[in-house]
Amino acid sequence: MSKQEKIVRRKLYASSISTVVSISLVLFMLGLVGLVVLTSEKLSVMVKENIGFSVYLKDKTKEVDIIQIQKTLDAAIYTKSTNYVSKEEAIKILQEDLDPEEDFISFLDGHNPLPASIDVVLNSNYAHRDSISNIEVALLKSEFIREVVYSKTLVDLVNENIKQISFFILGFSTLLFLIAIALINNTIRLTLYSKRFLIKTMQLVGATKRFIRKPFIVTGILHGVFAAIIAIALLNGMLYLAQREMNELIELQDVTMIAYLFGGILVTGVLLSWISTYLALRKYLRIKTDELYY
Repeated sequence: MSKQEKIVRRKLYASSISTVVSISLVLFMLGLVGLVVLTSEKLSVMVKENIGFSVYLKDKTKEVDIIQIQKTLDAAIYTKSTNYVSKEEAIKILQEDLDPEEDFISFLDGHNPLPASIDVVLNSNYAHRDSISNIEVALLKSEFIREVVYSKTLVDLVNENIKQISFFILGFSTLLFLIAIALINNTIRLTLYSKRFLIKTMQLVGATKRFIRKPFIVTGILHGVFAAIIAIALLNGMLYLAQREMNELIELQDVTMIAYLFGGILVTGVLLSWISTYLALRKYLRIKTDELYY
């Protein structure tokens, strides 16, 4: 191999490496946004599933009826979990909250005014005021239920905050995706710009457009694949380090969704590289020879 050929090959390698690195960094940035979206979605579900209500039972409700009510609540589609709090447990909880050393039962002449209750934690899809109101209406039809209690203000506040954060993340993600498309497109255009004379030479000696496109498109697709692999490796490394520092992140991660995200990064890298290469080639195949110098 001559010295000139070595120089040309070295330049081609350098051009390919710079293209792959540039695309991989953009895909890594997109992957980070994807992880933020997935984590925020999981976090919003966890926050919503801390919302619930208490079903207060009438004093004369028998144990067998209480068990039946709890079973009915456990089987309901809106229920994540339930917890029965007896009258005795309720007074103990109140005593611990107010003054552990105070004997409220003695003060009340042995009468416990607190009702037994069933605490219900909702599934995230039902953690809205409208849903809870409908559930409340249905439950109050029971002859054993005194009232259903929940914080309307807390429910509205949680849902409003989650809604605002979701809109912000969606807008930011869309903007970043458009920027990523522009960056990848410009990177590939610059790469092909440096080869515009080669493209025109092939065209002048009689090569068909399809023949000219094929090696460039294959190379572009390979660049997209390699860039996606690098981006996925970087994201995996970042996730590993983040989990070592904050174990709580493990609970917020959905392995299946992360796998889909990585697959999406690979598909995005290939598609954007292919489309950008095709569009840039179309430009240089149509351009006149005199315009190659501008």
